[in-house]
Amino acid sequence: MRILHTSDWHLGKLLEGNSRLNEQEKFINDFTNIVKGNNVDMVIIAGDIYDTSNPPAKAEALFCKALEDISDGGKRCVVVIAGNHDNPDRLTSVIPLASDNGIIILGTPQDVPITGKFPGFEIVNSKESYFEVQIKGETACVIALPYPSEKRLNDIIFESFDEKEMQRSYSEKIKDILGKLSKNYREDTINILTSHLYVNGGETCSSERPIQLGGSLAVNLSDIPDTVQYTALGHLHRAQKMGNRNVYYSGSPIQYSESEIGYSKLCYLVDIKANEDPKVKQIYINNYKPIEVWKCDSIEEATERCRENSERECYCYIKIKTDRIISQLEMKEMHDYKKDIISITPEMEKSDEEDIEYESIESKSMKELFEDFYKHEKGVEADRELVEMFLKIAEGGDEDEAKED
Repeated sequence: MRILHTSDWHLGKLLEGNSRLNEQEKFINDFTNIVKGNNVDMVIIAGDIYDTSNPPAKAEALFCKALEDISDGGKRCVVVIAGNHDNPDRLTSVIPLASDNGIIILGTPQDVPITGKFPGFEIVNSKESYFEVQIKGETACVIALPYPSEKRLNDIIFESFDEKEMQRSYSEKIKDILGKLSKNYREDTINILTSHLYVNGGETCSSERPIQLGGSLAVNLSDIPDTVQYTALGHLHRAQKMGNRNVYYSGSPIQYSESEIGYSKLCYLVDIKANEDPKVKQIYINNYKPIEVWKCDSIEEATERCRENSERECYCYIKIKTDRIISQLEMKEMHDYKKDIISITPEMEKSDEEDIEYESIESKSMKELFEDFYKHEKGVEADRELVEMFLKIAEGGDEDEAKED
């Protein structure tokens, strides 16, 4: 049986206000071609389909189109579970349409997959977070556990607010759930687990919404039953294998933050037979619009770099060494050349004076306090225009009028 493992699509996600839907659409087109070009029998999407609980209509339309293309009218088994970003009810709202093609969508751990015969496979048995599917003469037993928070498990896990005790209670709860479900595994079946959770030791990045509170919503690698042949996880945005087990995070398919710049984006193609170790292959995904950090030694260098890269498809964070404030006119010139600038950050040289001796607040005017604070924070004097704008706003002037000045 051949399985393709992906996760963390985060459809509808923004980068500092910039839509990523165009890149996401390109990814889904490529992903569909990967599925069809490799004769995949089962696709697993391990959570965080959307970026928010209330995704934009275009994101939902993109996901429905992806399901339609990937399932190919029920010729291919598709498994979707909710992640911590997903609203279970919103995600499963398309089940009446998806079930016609045998698409399994699970929002909470209490959800029961559909059963039935479809053009390319048959789901012969199911219960909460579990199903058995027959494909081309082989049977796979699949534990499909959506994001198991205390609320979604509909169970009280934490009886203490002690962090270590909370982590132990949660880990034991998930271990118990997986242990009971894994009793359905057999020696003559392909035994798969998919879930959306944090395994202790996994490498995180800034674009993930933490699901572990100081480690309390985390499980141990040893909590995953030994009888699982392949574990397809979602949540962490860096593709990685956990320990010496066949436990994998597929990562996100697109760079979603500055912290993901060095990550290769991929999905896992898994060839697996009953009672044998799987053969796992990485299939790399195109970087449709890279995120870059430009470190420049001057404002002039940054401006020139924007001009030279004006036609390139990339997002950029610009960090500029300077001993003065970058003017609005200079920033506008950079933005005129390069449309996808995420931020322009001056890296001010420190003043020789490490500390400023402040007089009593009562002895200084609003203007003097602002000028002292600005010099302390930025290392340079505030220009007259900035001081006047601050005073106009601080003293009750109209903010829009101040901006026009």
